[in-house]
Amino acid sequence: MTTLPDFQLETYFSRWEFSVRYNLAASDAQSLTVSALLDLADDRDRAAFGSLPLSYTQTYGAPELREAIASTYEGRQAADILCFAGGEEALYIAMRVLLEPTDHAIVVTPNYQSAETIPAAICDVTGVALRPGDHWSLDIDEIRAAVRPNTRLIAINFPHNPTGKILEQDRFDALIALCRKHGIWLLSDEVNRPLGATGTVHLPQATDVYELGISIGVMSKAYGLPGLRIGWIACADHELLQRMERYKHYTSICNSGPSEQLALIALKARDAILDRQRLLLDRNLERVDAFFREWSERFEWRRPDGGCIAFPRYLGPEGVEVFAKRLVEEAGILLLPSSNYQSTLTATPDDRFRIGFGRNETGDALTELSEYLRRTS
Repeated sequence: MTTLPDFQLETYFSRWEFSVRYNLAASDAQSLTVSALLDLADDRDRAAFGSLPLSYTQTYGAPELREAIASTYEGRQAADILCFAGGEEALYIAMRVLLEPTDHAIVVTPNYQSAETIPAAICDVTGVALRPGDHWSLDIDEIRAAVRPNTRLIAINFPHNPTGKILEQDRFDALIALCRKHGIWLLSDEVNRPLGATGTVHLPQATDVYELGISIGVMSKAYGLPGLRIGWIACADHELLQRMERYKHYTSICNSGPSEQLALIALKARDAILDRQRLLLDRNLERVDAFFREWSERFEWRRPDGGCIAFPRYLGPEGVEVFAKRLVEEAGILLLPSSNYQSTLTATPDDRFRIGFGRNETGDALTELSEYLRRTS
């Protein structure tokens, strides 16, 4: 296996994320405290958390947690769920188990870096770019043209990181049909689902509509619980899940017991948590819209379809990299410039940045950003 390159996005975040005044690049919704989460639990689950032995847990995940995760799908059971220490472990192991050096994979770009670099370290990979002129949609004809006799896997991510795009239903249906025709696995990174403003319409989850569909989910984004490090794969193929479970023996082995119990509490309170996040996103999107209207000569803005991130274009003469560097160094406001989404497979935009709007601090951060622009214009 080829040595993996530095993870640009995570390296950038490691430098700045915990030292800035405002993180306007975060891709997760507002986090809950442990006490706030326990307030949502019933007496039984609250007591179970307090009396939990700090021992090893089952590699597949606690049975009750897997049942709760399965309930968020249309046709999955607990036996169709394998838990991981976050979505990154799920993505890594799925790629390592599914792909061999003689295979070929197709991935969308721009994307979270590991969706490209992990398969590229294993086999031949073709990138298919989402383009701003097509509202960041996926060209199914381009996917079709990229398919080879040895294409094993197509990897997608909707709502998309970093653009917030949700693929149109007819294009999603066409992609499923194409995968089914050629017997290709569809690895669907759904970590930003079901996050979105009120009225957001999400795609079906891949594992619910396709027999070779693999859905990756997490507690990190929509539930605002990244500190739990709980993710999962939902898939109808139990033999594949068993192979991934055996690979997990070489990585995390099992999940944290306290994290599993807290994730179970959150999933049981799913509606209340997601309603709270939607209300916050509704308020924050109004603030983001107002900010970009005020500064339309400096930014090109399009509301995302879902999630809590977007990928605006920076119009200033100095370029987005210089702007983002000055902003974080001079004002302590973190944005994520597009260099962190560079691909070796396709051209990617060099004039955009990721902005997040899922946290309580969004309004204050935008106010400070406006003040910085006024001072420096």
